[in-house]
Amino acid sequence: MLSHIAAVAVPAFARLTVTADPDAVLRPGSVIVANHTSLSDPAVVLAALHRLGVRPAVLATAGLWRIPVLGAALTREGFVPVHRGGPRAAQALDGAAAALADGRLVLIYPEGGLPVRRDPGEVGPGPFRSGLWRLARSTGAPVVPLGQAGARRLVSGGPVKQIAGLLTAPVRRPALHVHLGAPLSLADDRVTATEHAHRAVTAAWRTAAARIGAPSPVAV
Repeated sequence: MLSHIAAVAVPAFARLTVTADPDAVLRPGSVIVANHTSLSDPAVVLAALHRLGVRPAVLATAGLWRIPVLGAALTREGFVPVHRGGPRAAQALDGAAAALADGRLVLIYPEGGLPVRRDPGEVGPGPFRSGLWRLARSTGAPVVPLGQAGARRLVSGGPVKQIAGLLTAPVRRPALHVHLGAPLSLADDRVTATEHAHRAVTAAWRTAAARIGAPSPVAV
């Protein structure tokens, strides 16, 4: 349901395009790893993946489950809550592993947060946390890099600016782009694997940013 809503809603606010590398493939039981730049980009990514016939389980901050109606919808869709900074944090990886074992694709944001910049300019992927490596190592799942650009043109800055961005988006219709890369096999070494995944997502993001004409995006 959430993927379908995103697929309908996002084109009403912006112009979304999707591309993929020639050898990109989304096999059941894969981990999709994406860059996170805006509160709006999960909807953008879900809409793009819906076009490709994919409805992933998503690792999302546990606070969303406290929102009436939305929390129930997230549970029904098989999304996985992430309890940051506490003893329950590891449970997210267990939930993701179970979804992968069931043949679902799992979407993960390894940066673990949003950039601090408040302007709508493109921001490259920040440092990745270790959760992606631990999930891939424990499950053997292929990792598919995804780069998205343009979401900050929908929502960025403080609360007032974010609301204004959404209200004016149907008139502005900013360009959004999502690009899929080829699957990765991550090394056993955490540092090497994390750097490999970060480079791949950064490359996919650069491709997406170029497609919307973003000026010389620079990775963090």
